[in-house]
Amino acid sequence: MPTPSPDRPPLDRWFERVFGDRAPTHLGSGWLSGTLSVLLGVCGLGAVAVLHYPEWLSSAQFRASYPMPLMRGLIELVIALAFLFGCLNLLLRRKKTLGFTGIALAGLSVLFGGADVQIDARFDQPFYLGLDWFLLNLLFLALVFVPLERLFPRRPDQSVFRVGWTTDGMYFLVSHVAVQLLTFLTLLPATVLSAQLVQPALREAVASQPLWLQVLEIMLLADLTQYWVHRAFHSIALLWPFHAVHHSSRAMDWLAGSRLHLVDVLVTRALILVPLFLLGFAQSALYAWLVIVAFHAVFNHVNLRFRLHWLEALLVTPRFHHWHHAVAPVDKNFAVHFPWLDRLFGTHHLPDGEWPAELGIGGHPVPEGFLAQLVYPLRRAS
Repeated sequence: MPTPSPDRPPLDRWFERVFGDRAPTHLGSGWLSGTLSVLLGVCGLGAVAVLHYPEWLSSAQFRASYPMPLMRGLIELVIALAFLFGCLNLLLRRKKTLGFTGIALAGLSVLFGGADVQIDARFDQPFYLGLDWFLLNLLFLALVFVPLERLFPRRPDQSVFRVGWTTDGMYFLVSHVAVQLLTFLTLLPATVLSAQLVQPALREAVASQPLWLQVLEIMLLADLTQYWVHRAFHSIALLWPFHAVHHSSRAMDWLAGSRLHLVDVLVTRALILVPLFLLGFAQSALYAWLVIVAFHAVFNHVNLRFRLHWLEALLVTPRFHHWHHAVAPVDKNFAVHFPWLDRLFGTHHLPDGEWPAELGIGGHPVPEGFLAQLVYPLRRAS
């Protein structure tokens, strides 16, 4: 972890003071084992909390589908690895804060019952927090993309804990934990309109198509809607400050895509869902698309140097989307799935073999920090 610097958000600087040092971070230095210990310790302790309070901390739409013996085994594995990686950090690194923290989190997880906590809940509460959804995504995405970004980085000098990582981490946390509220608000316009404008014959015809065809149709229709909503956020003065928050990051990685103002998230998702609900796509096709778009959104921001050659003409890739985040040129590459939409509408920019030299917004007008960015568009409006 880098040494403290004054241009970082306060939460960045706090983590640097507590966990940072000037020692190397290469494999065998104890840095990776310590970081993994803390990550796994957080996931393990959080999972134990979900077992204690599943009615408050688990997502209603996922509860019934969890294979509990497998989930309990996973929790035990996560806690054990947090302890083992913490011990490895103590052996390898001079500053042992990461290791002690990971071991402490693993110890607390065991102290509070570990994976053996028995579930005795009524599940009749009207509200819940999606802590389970947050932990599963954090564990999966971090364990997949962080090693890849370390092994094949587009920007080799970019640390995992680059400027603003805690800000993006807060967006990641809020967007997952507040899944019930966000889902309700984004579905509300589509639900109301589909109840008024529904055409049963059309919905039946659409839903009867093969699943793979429905998924492709959803991707195309959603990307077409998203393209124009996205472009509106760039071109309408009242909307731009909300979307500028997303463009304020000066570094791309697996976590950077989470930096989205809540107004941006709600408006974009709500408008995308309206035509999908009106046409009546099958629920299974919608769920399949949600998995695809969630992964694609993360993948488009990663710090990976791969070039996908001919695939870049068919699907949005990191190089294509990094140009959307470039300081110059601006207002290019709005598509999320299909780059040929930008060719069709005159906003395509992908110089052969090139990556943008600088990311973010010229002059860097958006402040760092989750709360500061939450109120930034409101201050601009006033």
